[in-house]
Amino acid sequence: MADFLYPRPQLVRKHWQSLNGAWKFSFDNDKKYRFPLDSAQWTTEIQVPFAPESKASGIEDRGFHTICWYQREFDILAENGRVLLHFGAVDYLARVWVNEHQVTEHEGGHTSFCADITSALNTSGRQTVTVRVEDDPLDLAKPRGKQDWQLEPHSIWYPRTTGIWQTVWLEQVASTYIQKLRWTPFFDGFEIGCEAFVVGDIEEDLTVEVKIWHGEKMLADDHYKVIGNEAHRKIALSDPGIDDSRNDLLWSPERPTLLDAEVTLWHKNHVLDHVRSYTALRSVAINRDRFMLNGRPYPLRLVLDQGYWPDTLLTAPSDAAFKKDVELAKEMGFNGVRKHQKIEDPRYLYWADKLGLLVWEEMPSAYRFTPKAITRMVREWGEVIDRDYSHPCIIVWVPFNESWGVPNLISTQAHRNAVEALYHLTRTLDPTRPVIGNDGWEASATDILGIHDYDCDPDRLQARYGGSGETQDLFDRRRPGGRILTLDGYPHRGQPIILTEFGGIAYEKFPTPGIQQIWGYSKVSGDQDFLGLYQKLMHVVNNSSMFSGFCYTQFADTFQEANGLLCADRTPKIALAQIRSATCNLDPLP
Repeated sequence: MADFLYPRPQLVRKHWQSLNGAWKFSFDNDKKYRFPLDSAQWTTEIQVPFAPESKASGIEDRGFHTICWYQREFDILAENGRVLLHFGAVDYLARVWVNEHQVTEHEGGHTSFCADITSALNTSGRQTVTVRVEDDPLDLAKPRGKQDWQLEPHSIWYPRTTGIWQTVWLEQVASTYIQKLRWTPFFDGFEIGCEAFVVGDIEEDLTVEVKIWHGEKMLADDHYKVIGNEAHRKIALSDPGIDDSRNDLLWSPERPTLLDAEVTLWHKNHVLDHVRSYTALRSVAINRDRFMLNGRPYPLRLVLDQGYWPDTLLTAPSDAAFKKDVELAKEMGFNGVRKHQKIEDPRYLYWADKLGLLVWEEMPSAYRFTPKAITRMVREWGEVIDRDYSHPCIIVWVPFNESWGVPNLISTQAHRNAVEALYHLTRTLDPTRPVIGNDGWEASATDILGIHDYDCDPDRLQARYGGSGETQDLFDRRRPGGRILTLDGYPHRGQPIILTEFGGIAYEKFPTPGIQQIWGYSKVSGDQDFLGLYQKLMHVVNNSSMFSGFCYTQFADTFQEANGLLCADRTPKIALAQIRSATCNLDPLP
């Protein structure tokens, strides 16, 4: 983990300290302890930020555990200002003490949180942080994604993730500092929206200075007055007019142009805070039956990515692993990924921004419908959108998948209300991106109609989707799993149709250690069979005028689910060039 870089790539400061590494650790299955002083018997050591279920943690215990405790000491230099303690993600309910003073509590296993620990620090000597985590493995009313509720992973569900699974870190800031930046591209006006939110000891006469560069060329150097702890401005860039010159400034997978930024908080002539950031100029939209990127129809070639690694589970083994996954997706001919049932680490989103890979962000599902489940989901989904709003790579939000957590959409109005409410809430929190209310089937409120179809017979898929583009018959018939595509009262209104899950060809090229039996939607037994079926499926979906894009299942083998184009360790099952040619439909079928 030593090569992990600054954990929050769009708001970077110089003074920070990673707390990853060895922590004291103990399970508390009997729920015996409630406060740090009680938890004196530490049974083992864990390597943070790897979950105790993972091999990399040093524990690799995949049993049922409801409570676990963490503790470590750290040093921090005493300086004027504040000290912030950050957690990238802790699954599920975390309570944190510093030197036996509770400093924060956070519920939600996929989002970051922070505590100002200044007042809890000792004036000298070592400091101690203790974390109690509650994560009921049988609770199906919390957002849990692909974490199995059975003892052994089955079907399309995988080992659980308990406790800390992203970077823990310290940051020193001034008494008044920039808490958050929010960037919004306005393509039509060639403008960048900048919002800076200031917290702490608020003074009069605060200003923020915003500088933006394209390479070595400065595009903006402006000062804005902070009013009510906030500064909101649109920064107009010089529009070069002709497309060739415009494209130099626009972000896309083919040309991922990032604009470097620096934001400085001033009190009169004194610098209080200085952060580095980045943004991009790009637009995503829906125009009739097409997805649009930067004002032009853009065919989506996505791959479903579960975001697991064999030895580290949901946590990447290194920052280089994030970069490699982005590079591999692009090398296989895809221009985007659908991150499935996982809110990915911001470091992954940074590499997607940097290297040019579109990302669909999808909320991990709960599997029961209760008021508590929906309340939890709404709260955490709002945190997700707030955290990741400024990443140019993110182009679509997906609050529900395959009616998980809302299983009675056809017959129960409350379930429909949940999907429609989350759709409209998402559009309210971010009106700049399309939203899929429920991906796969039983669609109601949605900007894109996503279809999941794992029929691996190319001829049947051709008959179903490869016609002249007439769609009425498609919506009048039942589809995979006996599900209807749209709910009554929500006929297809001409939105883009995307085959958002298909394929799922299981081919166990190299067995994943510890996996006795593989699972897949269809199975092949050799390289040529695998390549041939993949070519034929891609030929159908690439040539269907009905589709505005597709998402193939899946990027890499994930435990027992051997549907990957890559093995679990990211070894290609067949040559990357062959995969790319088929993905992009470059070669004629044999």
